Amino acid sequence: MDITGSCIVVTGAGHGIGKGLAEKFADLGAAHVICADIDLEAAKATADHIRGVALHLDAGSEDSIKGLIDTVEDSIAPIDLFCSNAGILTKGGFEVPNDEWQKIWDINVMSHVWASRHLVPLMLKRGGGYMLNTASAAGLLNQIGAAPYGVTKHAAVGFAEWLAITYGDQGIGVSVLCPQAVRSEMTRGLEESVASLDGLLEPDMVADCCVKAIENKEFLVLPHPQVKDYMQAKTSNYGRWITGMQRLRDRFGGM
Repeated sequence: MDITGSCIVVTGAGHGIGKGLAEKFADLGAAHVICADIDLEAAKATADHIRGVALHLDAGSEDSIKGLIDTVEDSIAPIDLFCSNAGILTKGGFEVPNDEWQKIWDINVMSHVWASRHLVPLMLKRGGGYMLNTASAAGLLNQIGAAPYGVTKHAAVGFAEWLAITYGDQGIGVSVLCPQAVRSEMTRGLEESVASLDGLLEPDMVADCCVKAIENKEFLVLPHPQVKDYMQAKTSNYGRWITGMQRLRDRFGGM
């Protein structure tokens, strides 16, 4: 996919990875960069910096996601690339209340489902498009100290796989972003956590990896290349991998 001249929507564009993506796409000559976020003021700050468009979005609401897509398609331009990037972190385990489990499920998983539900049919009719879904290395490995996060990110990866399997040969490009720690509001105060073991990346570095993946139609985006080695270790000996993760749990005391 050629970024130049395209219409791109980025959710969670007010901070972190989303902001980095929006800035990168603008630098590469995208015709329209729509910065969507539940924090409209932050979205406006990003949009003003890149001469984009800021729109409010509640990623945990299907109606809000559909409204965003309809607004862009009807008032700006057909969407070429949709970056379903918004996400939240919830710490804890099975004791986390049901409403918090539901909230993170809606934002980290269903937001991808809803975006695809309302946009992929439009893309198919006009011959193609691209979906970039932000998951996490936690979706390939897991997240010590944060069951809701690890579980939902696994589901996000699974949905991206299904999307690529089902529509990847029909003109719909699909990439899933799976970084470890990236400097953002989510990682504030967690700079020394287990997720930062292999370094805390800057959002612009992650955006560069995403652009390369989109240009080369690569499914899995791993800004921290070590994650691939961890995946291979996990599948080669699951028991040994779990023992290693338990040691990391003891070393970092949870997150």
